[in-house]
Amino acid sequence: MTPASAVRERLASFDDHRSAAFAGKLLGALNSSALILMTSVGHRTGLFDALAGMSPCTSIELATGSGLAERYVREWLAVMVTGGVVDYDPAAKTYLLPAEHAAWLTRSAAPNNLAAATQMLGVAAGVEDEIIARFQNGEGIHYHHYGRFHEVMGEHSAQAIGMNLLEHILPLVPEATARLEEGIDVIDVGCGAGDALLVLAERFPESRFTGLDLCADAFEKAREIAAQKSLGNLDFRAQDVSAVSELGSFDLVLAFDAVHDQKDPQAMLATVRKSLKPGGAFLMVEIGGSSRLENNLEHPLGAYLYMMSTMHCTPVSLAQGGAGLGTMWGVELAEKMLGCAGFTDVVMTRLPHDPINAYFVARP
Repeated sequence: MTPASAVRERLASFDDHRSAAFAGKLLGALNSSALILMTSVGHRTGLFDALAGMSPCTSIELATGSGLAERYVREWLAVMVTGGVVDYDPAAKTYLLPAEHAAWLTRSAAPNNLAAATQMLGVAAGVEDEIIARFQNGEGIHYHHYGRFHEVMGEHSAQAIGMNLLEHILPLVPEATARLEEGIDVIDVGCGAGDALLVLAERFPESRFTGLDLCADAFEKAREIAAQKSLGNLDFRAQDVSAVSELGSFDLVLAFDAVHDQKDPQAMLATVRKSLKPGGAFLMVEIGGSSRLENNLEHPLGAYLYMMSTMHCTPVSLAQGGAGLGTMWGVELAEKMLGCAGFTDVVMTRLPHDPINAYFVARP
């Protein structure tokens, strides 16, 4: 078939309805992305929290109560109204945040505060120029390029992990609570902002906790909080896990959304196994997607997770000279790699409150 005939054939099979539907979908996504960006602004400025407590109110009242500039507040409110988030009474010129919406948008709604998660879009967009260059040279991007990443990830982790840790996550290791009360050694590998360890160290004063992360600035605030609370059983240290073959000797090793970002995830898992005391357990939380793209077509956050993989998880691994597994390395590969690391007893669990993550308890 000649190039000219190929073009004619494609034009002959062109589906106008499919084309129009796709254009509508893309325009809808553009509008939704604008709403997401402004939702992040509303979270960071505290506007959702203020509006929930003042509704209904005028833009002047909201701005005054929030200590913000009214002209910007009014424009932000227009986005929220046209986006279907806030109700507007044109006669009274007042704005109302319905309780049903506030339940997903305010800090008091945590761990269900979805507004906190919208901040990650701005963090990712901040490295767009860097990513374009990496598409051309195949290199990675280091953590320090990402601006507020540690802050935003810390807030997300505090909601997703910290607030659910004692009631939902820790019981996945049946003996953990009793042993923590008696006193054991625990390490969190890739601890990030350290919120989970703050929860554990305060709840279990007889146990000893260590937070390990490549970036010391990630856990700086947690270290300050630990000192303020006199948590002498909690310590943090900056460590490149790829540079060691053993972490020490621990009864419980934790890794929350950290393995796939590593330079050498397989070696990290082997290091974790070597660092477990007899009878110890490894509790790993990772994105619960599939290793196969075709299995993720109906994933409710598939596009978002692959976007984060492109903009953050893959490049930070590549920047270390790593494998670049990506966010959606998948539960199939995770189970295989745990087995290769020497874990013979691996149990994966999905929790009802969390449709995104998979929870693994692995033992040698």
